[in-house]
Amino acid sequence: MRFFLLMISCLFLVSCQQNDYSPLTVPLYDRANDTVGTATFTEEADSVSVKIAVEGLKPGLHGVHIHEYGKCESPDFQSAGSHYNPEGKKHGLMNPNGAHLGDMPNIEAGEDGTAEAEFTLDQVTLSEGKYSLLEEDGTSIIIHEKQDDGVSQPAGNAGERIICGKITGKVAEQEKQPTDPTEDNEKTEEE
Repeated sequence: MRFFLLMISCLFLVSCQQNDYSPLTVPLYDRANDTVGTATFTEEADSVSVKIAVEGLKPGLHGVHIHEYGKCESPDFQSAGSHYNPEGKKHGLMNPNGAHLGDMPNIEAGEDGTAEAEFTLDQVTLSEGKYSLLEEDGTSIIIHEKQDDGVSQPAGNAGERIICGKITGKVAEQEKQPTDPTEDNEKTEEE
């Protein structure tokens, strides 16, 4: 009987565990290292949803991709490497021999330079395992200066990399840092 209760308890605890990194909010930086937005990654059943909110873009369409390294060294963000492509496919959501796992639809910036979008990245995860965006030193999200045409190799003719965010477990650990409980007290006293 004890064994049975122990097994039920263990199954319950395992089923209640959540991914420690989901949701993961990644700050987005421009070439001057100014924060210009966020990308929030949320673990789903067989995918990761991505919600982007960004400012400072030229009006129009901009390519967005996940890149293979969790590095964002300005001014050109070449440190992020190529597109995240662990399956070795061709680039482009419209390519019959594609797409990279890091390929996403374009985002559209309005006249005010802001853009908001939501996408789903199939087959990837924020957990350990195959196609984890957080493996080793993580990956990055890049926004390009121009529209991704969906087929050109190797990157959709999307132009320069203008915005970057690191998708790493280190970002998640920073989010978990304890806050100073006196901060709220000081704000209350000032009011």
